[in-house]
Amino acid sequence: MEKIITFEDFTKVDLRIGTIIEVHDFPEAISPAYQLIIDFGSLGIKKSSAQITTLYTKQDLLNKQIIAVVNFPKKQIAKFMSECLVVGAIKEGDVFLLIPEIHVNNGTAIL
Repeated sequence: MEKIITFEDFTKVDLRIGTIIEVHDFPEAISPAYQLIIDFGSLGIKKSSAQITTLYTKQDLLNKQIIAVVNFPKKQIAKFMSECLVVGAIKEGDVFLLIPEIHVNNGTAIL
């Protein structure tokens, strides 16, 4: 098990549901990645870079709902400014997305 955190620590992480509305290749990235444009409803549109090219095509990702951390500071990746962190897990070296089981409103908080 990793480092133990308190419930208060966990409540600082703002996890939200968003829908991927655009997907672009990201040839400048060091590792293969996509540039994602994600609609978080009332939180607005945010950009993210995601290394998920082995399991997902751009078409697979379009209109897919995802879970992301939306309260990290922005991070410059090559010439792209990432504004959130899409949540995934690793299986045999590949990243797969954690997605809601049913469609929910964009911007819905994960509790």
